[in-house]
Amino acid sequence: MKFPAKVKIVEVGPRDGLQNENVAISAENKIRYIELLNEAGFSEIEVTSFVSPKAIPQLKDAREVFPAIQKKSGVRYPVLVPNERGMRDAIEAGVRDVSVFTAASESFAQANIHASIRESIERFKPVTQLAEANGIRVRGYISTAFGCPYEGVVAPEKVYDVCKALLDLGVAELSIGDTIGVATPNQVLEITPKVIEIAGADRVALHFHDTRGTALANILAGLSAGAAIFDSASGGAGGCPYAPGAAGNVATEDVLYMLHGMGIATGIDLDKVVLASEFLAPLLSRPLSSKYLQAALRQR
Repeated sequence: MKFPAKVKIVEVGPRDGLQNENVAISAENKIRYIELLNEAGFSEIEVTSFVSPKAIPQLKDAREVFPAIQKKSGVRYPVLVPNERGMRDAIEAGVRDVSVFTAASESFAQANIHASIRESIERFKPVTQLAEANGIRVRGYISTAFGCPYEGVVAPEKVYDVCKALLDLGVAELSIGDTIGVATPNQVLEITPKVIEIAGADRVALHFHDTRGTALANILAGLSAGAAIFDSASGGAGGCPYAPGAAGNVATEDVLYMLHGMGIATGIDLDKVVLASEFLAPLLSRPLSSKYLQAALRQR
């Protein structure tokens, strides 16, 4: 197998990780958590979501958190925006990078954003227009690309169609998501090369949840298929409030341990990610799932 010499890790713990946890974390603690991740050397940290507090109450303090975090030169701090209103709020807060979110399955789109896939794309048009006018980069999430909690198997052609629709809007990067953690390496090897063919390798990220323990195997498959951008959450925090049974994101520590052991550079300090997760763990209602984190803490 041929692997890239360097990989970009997008840390999504503060947004995708915290949005599904069952406890309320103070803005002060969220800011401190992000500061610790900042110190680890990430080039991109997704920090919050400018969404209705009724939809995601765990992130209702976005307007307080985002302006307070230290912005390092050369580091991106994207926020999720669901629509034009969220985009305008983000611009007012000084955001320079945003993410939009749709799905490859109609049932999940309806459950999550109360719109069809086509309607969600229409909602993004004013978002991308505002982004272009303000010099803001847009990332596009495509959830349930490998399976849906309501429909089961999702045809790869549906994923490709959504990729093309988002690229037509001017989205700079696509994140292809295994929202419920059902993907297996053969699926990754089937879908990833085609998405890279559509968008280009430097514009494709893979986003795996570890519900069934296959996330690292899927990342390995993604690497061999030419992917070099992966999403992860420190400690393995998160899940999805609209995906019944979804476990947390693949743990950043576990991904880093595997990649560094393979000689693949990330520019991230694994020990400092552990410190961030160690800070987060007591604030949650459950233990963090990262195997590397658990091993590191046992050795102290």
